[in-house]
Amino acid sequence: MSKVTKTLFSDTEVEICEGSDKDNYIMAIESSCDETACAIVKNGREVIANVVASQIDIHKEYGGVIPEIAAREHLNSINPVIEEALLQSGLKAKDITAFAGTTGPGLVGCLLVGLNAAKTLALVHDKPFIGVNHLKAHICANYIDTDLKPPYIALLISGGHTQIIEVTSHKNINIIGETIDDAVGEAFDKVARLLGLPYPGGVKLDKMAQNGNSNAFSFPISKVDGYDFSFSGLKTAALREIKKLEGTDFSKEDFCASFQSCIAQTLLKKVKLALEEYPYKQIVLAGGVAANSEIRKVFLNLQNEGYNVFIPQLKYCTDNASMVASCAYFFEDVLDNINVEVFSRFKH
Repeated sequence: MSKVTKTLFSDTEVEICEGSDKDNYIMAIESSCDETACAIVKNGREVIANVVASQIDIHKEYGGVIPEIAAREHLNSINPVIEEALLQSGLKAKDITAFAGTTGPGLVGCLLVGLNAAKTLALVHDKPFIGVNHLKAHICANYIDTDLKPPYIALLISGGHTQIIEVTSHKNINIIGETIDDAVGEAFDKVARLLGLPYPGGVKLDKMAQNGNSNAFSFPISKVDGYDFSFSGLKTAALREIKKLEGTDFSKEDFCASFQSCIAQTLLKKVKLALEEYPYKQIVLAGGVAANSEIRKVFLNLQNEGYNVFIPQLKYCTDNASMVASCAYFFEDVLDNINVEVFSRFKH
């Protein structure tokens, strides 16, 4: 893998090359939602610094992320996280090969804070700038501290996306299946809210499920053709069950465990279907929902069937800048144009 980009003022060519004698240090900034993050990653795989300023406590009282508040908090946090990343790494700005920032998808006001900070650093220090797609970055969380290389099948599961992706190279990505309604993260959060669990709901649901019986309740696995998903029916079934149980002393732990198991089995069923057609032995999980304990367990069990399963460390599942830096290093279709704009929704 080798790609050439240029510095912004002197127009000097900079080669970013895997296996080169010269180490590449990429500093990335991520601010797509409610975490302000800055990281420095060496050669796409070794994290030299990883700083995340979370806003969970701020948004908890609202039951979700308020975009205007999130953007303001990013402005307050952006300079301290950059300074802390440089301090952790022991590097100076002159040692950085390139600066990267998330272009989207995400909350526009939030994205602008991080992206403009990355552009400014590149301009001030006359280094290349690289714009990174947030979803591709989630996939690249699996390159950190591993030897993963394409080709592979990736399952991207987050609050806004559920996709099965064929990755044949660092340039060629093909979405072969996705949700036709709710994303898996939305399903978790909505049912958690119905159960009265505090924000962030998906995390709380997972914790409760670990003390429950996954066979206590029966939930339907959607029958959608091909590799696509649907979670609206499951969400509706959960709502009906909760209404039916109102006023009774039912076990929320059992409910959470059963609901979570249904989602895990739905995801596994579709990925195994894809593996029947696509001849790959590597499976990659990515996105915030990849932190879910039941989903991690059922996919790791595929190792017993001869597959190599890659799942990021928990700290790299949720939004972070290390995955953005890794993506800027590995993926060849990232944008090295200082005029790149942010976008709110996924672009195929």
